[in-house]
Amino acid sequence: MTRRGLRLAQFTVVYNVAEGAIAITAGLMAGLVSLVGFGLDSGIESVASVLVGLRLAARLRNGATDEAKERRALRLVALTFFVLATYVTVEGIRGLLGGEAPDTSRVGIALLLASVVIMPLLARAKRRVGQQLGGDQLVLADAAETKICVLLSISTLAGLALYAWTGAAWLDPVAGFVIAAFAIHEGREAWEGELVEDRDEDDD
Repeated sequence: MTRRGLRLAQFTVVYNVAEGAIAITAGLMAGLVSLVGFGLDSGIESVASVLVGLRLAARLRNGATDEAKERRALRLVALTFFVLATYVTVEGIRGLLGGEAPDTSRVGIALLLASVVIMPLLARAKRRVGQQLGGDQLVLADAAETKICVLLSISTLAGLALYAWTGAAWLDPVAGFVIAAFAIHEGREAWEGELVEDRDEDDD
């Protein structure tokens, strides 16, 4: 099961790197703050999954990891969440005050639709592995991170779809503010070392 958890973490890294690159490129081309923020969050999710993967790989090699080093790494991840929240908030406020209407992005909408389908399946698979490992908090934390990525996909997709439909430019910054709120929440939990299983356990 530990090896399966490692493979899931590796898949998450590959998928999120590709997702982030596409989202940031499409977001910059269209001037969509929320889509750029979503892409940056994908990069942060990749960092978290790299951390989980390294810990699981170390566990497979020698059955132990350096908890002090992991704690420091988690706090670095937490700082990246706060940077993301600051960026999205500042850009969102600038967009609202400037009144510039961004373009729509079909690529961004298609990408988010794919994530809404793929990421829940990935989160469920991780949670099952964590439960089969006796409630392993590391794997369950990774599942919780992936579940938050699902929520981000939904909120960003809703903002882009509504903007494409109504042309209301304020919807994109508002969707960005939702991402900022999620990022602050994730950052606080990462800093405190509490990215654990409580949100997921009784979904079945």
